Amino acid sequence: MIEFKNVTKVYPNGVKALDGVDLEIEQGEFVAIIGLSGAGKSTLLRSINQMHPITDGELNVNNEDVRSLSGKSLRKFRRQIGMVFQSFNLVSRTTVIKNVLTARVAEMSWIKSLLGLYSKEDTLEALEALDQVGILEKAYSRADELSGGQQQRVALARCLAQKPQIILADEPVASLDPITAQAVMEDFVRINEQTNITVIVNMHHVDLALKYAKRVIGIKAGQIVFDGPSDDVNEAVLEQVYGRSLKEDEMMGVDSHVLS
Repeated sequence: MIEFKNVTKVYPNGVKALDGVDLEIEQGEFVAIIGLSGAGKSTLLRSINQMHPITDGELNVNNEDVRSLSGKSLRKFRRQIGMVFQSFNLVSRTTVIKNVLTARVAEMSWIKSLLGLYSKEDTLEALEALDQVGILEKAYSRADELSGGQQQRVALARCLAQKPQIILADEPVASLDPITAQAVMEDFVRINEQTNITVIVNMHHVDLALKYAKRVIGIKAGQIVFDGPSDDVNEAVLEQVYGRSLKEDEMMGVDSHVLS
């Protein structure tokens, strides 16, 4: 379980990104977070693995007080949380399988990680992860030879090789075309259903959030203004989250420039 209790995050420049957030997410849920740019979506997501440490309140993940973790204990904690970024974060000039194998580095001695001496078991698990996302045949291709959608699948496979309990995805389909974006979201759904890994996704694409997530959290100015089943999201809810009604094209990629 992930539990926020009156969580606040204030950045050094004085910006309050989270303002008294109370939230619980159970193991195995598929949750989408929606809201305008700057509303606090990424801060909320990245506070879970302490990439953005909270300023006040309580944040517990699987019964661990996240604020109390540092050094070795924080690194160990982060192993159970995979992260997928909009920009893929791959090493472009090396092979797909080597990118996936980097998920195992934290479990290796420094000399083995330095020399890239992965075990047979690690290699088989990396290949299995690639198979899970449908690109096993690309295992020995260079990452920069792949399409954007394929690269994001490599990033997802890297997460799976980490054997996480939670996957955090920060705008994972924002740079992909609509058809590829749907295919990648289907990968997230399938993995969530087959493995019971908690999946939390930040999204500008409201239509995809409503189509694929079972639960939607709407955030505005650092506060949760909606939290419920995706089927309960209607025009009134979207107006509450975004400050106005949304047109169909805006539902496919809401941006603060569009709504300002």
